[in-house]
Amino acid sequence: MNEKFLLSCESTVDLPYAYVSGRDISVLFYTYSVDGVEYEDDMGRDESARKQFYDLIAAGKKPTTSQVNTYRYLEYFRPLLDQGDVLHVAFGSGMTPSVNNAVEAAKILKEEYPERSLIIVDSTCSSSGYGMLVDIAADLRDCGEEMKSVEEWLLAIRKKVHHNFFVTDLTMLRRGGRVSGPTAAIATVLGICPTLRLNETGHIVAEGKVRGKAKAVSATVQTMVDHMDGELSYSGKCYISHANAYADAVATRAAVEATFPNLKGKIPIYDIGTIIASHCGPGTVALFYMADERAS
Repeated sequence: MNEKFLLSCESTVDLPYAYVSGRDISVLFYTYSVDGVEYEDDMGRDESARKQFYDLIAAGKKPTTSQVNTYRYLEYFRPLLDQGDVLHVAFGSGMTPSVNNAVEAAKILKEEYPERSLIIVDSTCSSSGYGMLVDIAADLRDCGEEMKSVEEWLLAIRKKVHHNFFVTDLTMLRRGGRVSGPTAAIATVLGICPTLRLNETGHIVAEGKVRGKAKAVSATVQTMVDHMDGELSYSGKCYISHANAYADAVATRAAVEATFPNLKGKIPIYDIGTIIASHCGPGTVALFYMADERAS
């Protein structure tokens, strides 16, 4: 078996840190700021961090995030390269330009570590869909695949990780200017929930609008059915994540399991991390699975 390489990702995988570290995956942590105070994207390491984040939002605060700069990547990668070759699966470029800084850092470090290989893969994914791709990379690594082979696999399948989600609370979309105040107010009164997805380049695009959570869940599950061409025997990876909307996530899981019986008891529910939630806000539920390639 070939010598195992180091696998790396960023905290926006929105999987529990205990799970990621347990799979021997290194993590670069993003941060968010509120009123000039910086907080680390926690990944469930501190039980109070999630409540603190949502308390700040409830108090009318708007968290801000920023890309990871080249210097931060250099600091992060050097200790890993001291140990061996590194495959870093980056947060999708449709969400942040950080991956460009990771690539720049890799060029610089090639001169410092000529005997090492540092590969950067743009996941084109976000949240637990990004986590799913990293999880697949860990599966391949643990099966003995070489680093270059894992890179090729990821590039071949990354756009087959689907991200479908709906938003029941438009507070953060309004604060971020994505939805106007009057529109948000009317939508809240009428119980309108936007449904969205990630396209082939990893950018968020609107799918539609439905009235009420039940219809939002149904529309999201139907989208999964459509991308499976009506084939309901799917038993592959399927994750659900949420931003302070656990009950809605449970309802979504039940609907998916009822439609895809081979998934019953196999769908984990994760928290959307503070970086993603800083933009989508509370009341967001997302469904992730493998299917055909994402459309534009």
